[in-house]
Amino acid sequence: MSNAVNRFLGGSPLGVLIRLLLISLLVGVVLSALGLTPLGVVDFIVDFIQRIWNLGFDALGQFGDWIVLGATLVIPVWLVMRILDRGRG
Repeated sequence: MSNAVNRFLGGSPLGVLIRLLLISLLVGVVLSALGLTPLGVVDFIVDFIQRIWNLGFDALGQFGDWIVLGATLVIPVWLVMRILDRGRG
């Protein structure tokens, strides 16, 4: 059972928790420096969903742009995390 949990989480639960806390801290610092707040992000998501509903499929083009914009940050972070993980294993 423990092996399955470790495999699912990508490591020991405590190690994963510590990594997630550190990553959350770093992302939180960056988002805070950009002036974002948790409530602001939630409001943004709700507004976005309402705009898609109101505008129809024209908003999907903007959705794609946002995916690409987010991927410019997420993909390199993911790649670095995979590289660092491979170095340990």
